[in-house]
Amino acid sequence: MKKIASLLVIFLYFLSCKEEMKPLEFKTLSIENTYAADIEVTFDKAKPNSDIAKTVNETIISTILKSIPISETNNPKTIEEALNSFDEEFKTFKTDFEDSEQTWTLAIETEVLYKTENIIAMGLSVYSDTGGAHGNDSIQFLNFNPSSGELYTYEDLFSDMEGFKKLAESYFLDHMKNEGSEATEFFFGKDFQLPENISFNEEGVILLYNRYEIASFNQGYTEFVIPIDKAQEFLKF
Repeated sequence: MKKIASLLVIFLYFLSCKEEMKPLEFKTLSIENTYAADIEVTFDKAKPNSDIAKTVNETIISTILKSIPISETNNPKTIEEALNSFDEEFKTFKTDFEDSEQTWTLAIETEVLYKTENIIAMGLSVYSDTGGAHGNDSIQFLNFNPSSGELYTYEDLFSDMEGFKKLAESYFLDHMKNEGSEATEFFFGKDFQLPENISFNEEGVILLYNRYEIASFNQGYTEFVIPIDKAQEFLKF
């Protein structure tokens, strides 16, 4: 009887491990509240319920919260709280400047770019306009380890960053040539640098420079892809 009980415990242990390691799936959620400001938020949430999914979701929510332009005195714990703060600040603006026709805008969206047993790549796009010459938009990549739910660092992903940097520079120069731009217009007179955002999709390794990162606002985004077979020797998996 004790032997059977021991075998049952072992079986349940391995069954729980199997459930824990089940590949993450994502569902898309939208904030449906009505606001005075023009607010539209759609984001992905990992499922099923597990410690890994919880870690991924905490990172997604934390990153979204940091992207919402609200007063530093506010300390929202949820996306809904942050959006309410943004909306209240807009209402205060309209009270203080009754003649202004300015409408504040906030648009947030995530997208799962790539998913394998080794990595879950996600993009976060944020656009906000609270007045001024133009709105602000940015894209941020999140590279998750599916086994832990934690974010990868570039040291986790690349075995030879210097070698990859040289490869990336050659693709950057080709990209600029195809776009009809001069490489000297970028990096503000400094040497080539890797972007803050590197991730993956079906085509290969994505490199994306946000506005102002390497050039003026008018230059917009700079984005190109290195085929995976060209980058593979510099990757850890």
